[in-house]
Amino acid sequence: MSSSEAEAVKLFSNTYLAMRVSFFNELDSFSEVKKLSSKKIISGVCLDTRIGNFYNNPSFGYGGYCLPKDTQQLLKNFNDIPNNIISGVVEANNTRKDFITQSILKQRPRTVGVYRLIMKSEADNFRESAIIDIIEKLIDKGIKIIVYEPLMDPKCKAPYKITHEIEYLEKSSDLIIANRFSKEIKHLKDKLYTRDIFEEN
Repeated sequence: MSSSEAEAVKLFSNTYLAMRVSFFNELDSFSEVKKLSSKKIISGVCLDTRIGNFYNNPSFGYGGYCLPKDTQQLLKNFNDIPNNIISGVVEANNTRKDFITQSILKQRPRTVGVYRLIMKSEADNFRESAIIDIIEKLIDKGIKIIVYEPLMDPKCKAPYKITHEIEYLEKSSDLIIANRFSKEIKHLKDKLYTRDIFEEN
């Protein structure tokens, strides 16, 4: 194939994965509002072998090195080519982050603790992490933010307090949010808001 076709393969592949993430995130939004079990519905949907049981764990939104960049690049490449799905994938991620923010605000916290900025448990970067956008939205609403992130220097300049101590996060937060669950915060479940229903990346 040509280099242009090879590039298209990459962009369409990552946009498909972003679309799949967005689909299950919207299923989860529906379930949360309707007070249904996301876990049961997703497990049932994924019994269909045409759908499969993968890339289906809800999150605060897709992020990382590739998916945000490649979905936006593909949308630009469409230019004047008619599309609904590709633009929808980009917009769905913004909608999900707005929904998560509103779900947090409904709990009326004054101080929100954030468990990790990384997208998934074994990651070592925060690039395009959905939780960062949610933090910004919460700060705009006057919410005080404390972030537990061992990869950040507590003395670095940020619009929120950084800590390396789980105990401080627990003691100082009305609510703790986590894009991905961890055994490290298992004891905080009473204060925890996460949409990680399968407790996996």
